[in-house]
Amino acid sequence: MTTTAKVPFVDLITMHCELEVELLALCKKVFGTAGFIGGPEVEGFEKEFAEFCGAAYCVGVNSGTDALRFLLTAAGVQAGDIVITVPHTFIATTEAISQAGAQTEFVDIDRRTFTMDPDGLAQYLETSCALDPGTGRCIHKKLGKPVTAVVPVHLYGQMADMDPILDLAAKYKLMVIEDACQAHGAEYFSKKLNRWLKAGSVGHGAAFSFYPGKNLGACGEGGAITTNDREIARTAAMLRDHGQSRKYYHDVEGYNGRLDSLQAGILRIKLRQLFRWNEQRRASARIYDRLLAPMSESVVCPVESSTSKSVYHLYVVRTHLRNELQKHLTEAGIGTGIHYPIPLHLQKAYASRGWKRGDFPETEAAADEILSLPMFAGLTPDQQKRVAEAVSQFAGTLTAS
Repeated sequence: MTTTAKVPFVDLITMHCELEVELLALCKKVFGTAGFIGGPEVEGFEKEFAEFCGAAYCVGVNSGTDALRFLLTAAGVQAGDIVITVPHTFIATTEAISQAGAQTEFVDIDRRTFTMDPDGLAQYLETSCALDPGTGRCIHKKLGKPVTAVVPVHLYGQMADMDPILDLAAKYKLMVIEDACQAHGAEYFSKKLNRWLKAGSVGHGAAFSFYPGKNLGACGEGGAITTNDREIARTAAMLRDHGQSRKYYHDVEGYNGRLDSLQAGILRIKLRQLFRWNEQRRASARIYDRLLAPMSESVVCPVESSTSKSVYHLYVVRTHLRNELQKHLTEAGIGTGIHYPIPLHLQKAYASRGWKRGDFPETEAAADEILSLPMFAGLTPDQQKRVAEAVSQFAGTLTAS
């Protein structure tokens, strides 16, 4: 190819142009009724998204961070509890844990999938925790605090290995809260149940983000909780709305964390396209796999587990010369991203916890080596060939040297 056309990391313009008539009609409808908060658009989206995820309930909120925060609280996580997650995720995961009053503890990721390593979780629970013989609760031996929940993060569009995580959670009496903020429509094959399960239907509850760049994105902020537990849904719905069970009746202190009706309506329109968009992403991933295969010695393609149907929120390759490859692609007019360059346990925000380099080696290695290539619904094969050409040129330079 001889074209020098730029390839964006993500294209959020084309899809909105395609849906422009529907989106503008929705705006006119909402402006005409002045129904900006709550109402049929929010209720309709909650019903439709719950059905999409295979969950009984959905509670719309104003961000993925609030979704996880409200969910943890609604599920019963209390101040002083310990919640286990991974250090290879966006800080919103741990912010939500902290804001729910709990303390974060980390386990490392699986090198191939970048999601929680069930073996690492098992080792942590077996060595650091014990079941109290009197209460049956899981207690951290050194800290003396109850360990109440585990938050596996479904990352880059792929779900964590949930069967062993659920088994460990049952053994240690932990709640399982899915961080599904990058996994709208992703699926996991449960060998235990012998069927495919959608993200958002597996644990006690799940948190989703509808930040504009997500597979299902709002035109602004938005989030949702899904759960099969009626009481969790009821409590989360109160928490998002100042603790109100009905107007001016406050059962608990809550927050202002509602999903507004305009964003809910936008999400309803986009939800009808999500399966098609996810299939486009999966097809694009297969094209990348094929185009990049000849460079496998220097650039490693993402691994889709046999028990997973990833929706490829991101297409993340791995190379020991990540910074050099990113610079090369930038100079070629190709957008890239790094998700995430500094692990959470090494962030300044958590310096007081005393974590250090070497504590979570797989996470640290990933942070040094990963690079996200252009991935979005509508990415064309020609654009992917441009990306592959540039990667091949970089790999060829390495071979020549």
